[in-house]
Amino acid sequence: MTTETGVEARAGARDRAAAPMSTGRAGDRIFAGAARGAGITVLAIVAAIAAFLVWKAIPALRDNQANFLTSEEWDPNATPPRFGIAQLAFGTLISSLLAMLIATPVAIGIALFISFYSPRRLASALGYVVDLLAAVPSIVYGLWGLAFLSRHMEGVSAFLNGTLGWIPLFGGDSPGKNSIFTASVVLAIMILPIISSLSREVFLQVPRAHVEAALAIGATRWEMIRMAVLPYGRSGMIGASMLGLGRAMGETIAVAMVLTFVPGINWHILADGGATFAANIANSFAEASVTGRGALIASGLVLFVITLVVNMAARAVVARRKEFA
Repeated sequence: MTTETGVEARAGARDRAAAPMSTGRAGDRIFAGAARGAGITVLAIVAAIAAFLVWKAIPALRDNQANFLTSEEWDPNATPPRFGIAQLAFGTLISSLLAMLIATPVAIGIALFISFYSPRRLASALGYVVDLLAAVPSIVYGLWGLAFLSRHMEGVSAFLNGTLGWIPLFGGDSPGKNSIFTASVVLAIMILPIISSLSREVFLQVPRAHVEAALAIGATRWEMIRMAVLPYGRSGMIGASMLGLGRAMGETIAVAMVLTFVPGINWHILADGGATFAANIANSFAEASVTGRGALIASGLVLFVITLVVNMAARAVVARRKEFA
């Protein structure tokens, strides 16, 4: 009787445990289906955008009399139309990379200060300010860059030209204020809050045991950050930087207001003039003909592909490191 009673008790326990599990499994299936549907919907939207861009760009590409990938000329409204994306691709990539190089070290330093150095009340206030800056519209940064920053960039450009002029990028005879370098500084200020905010969230996820263990063996605060925090958050910092790079590559209004359009590729980033994909679309769309709009859509398709490649590369880099696993 004792054995039968024990068996029955264990069977009853299994039945009681199985009842909530069946409900949980049904909920898991519903959630998994909803998540899968959301992912498929996102992919379908991306594919639809790509198909629309290709559909609208093909007629203009057929009429184009220049090499679309290598030509620096942009005159799609001419007869016959001649346009290429070489200058636009150069301006977009160089300004975005410079912005990321300027913003990333500063943003990570701000995130480390808020997370590990500042007092709690000050950290809370600074975190709120950083998050607020990330929500400021790009036109505000563009107006600030046009009305204030560009007027003070001539002296900085002249100093860099005189000090680092032996480097081709900083060379040239006429450094100006409405240059790719000025646009890069505006972009760096725009993406700095995004990188800093995401990096701060990553640093706050570092296990407290790792931090306390590093301090317990006599490490200084910087040594603790170098040994415990930065290795853990490396993939998160890379992801934040790539997100900022994507924002910089697609920025339109701020760059269009600061950067003066000058035809042709100029390797001297301190000289006035340049062009990017997004700024060229914003400045040219209103006056474009049917072929001109098709050419602008074709350039937008190239920017779409470049952004997609950058995000895929960031995903691959993050996937290689499993600090969060």
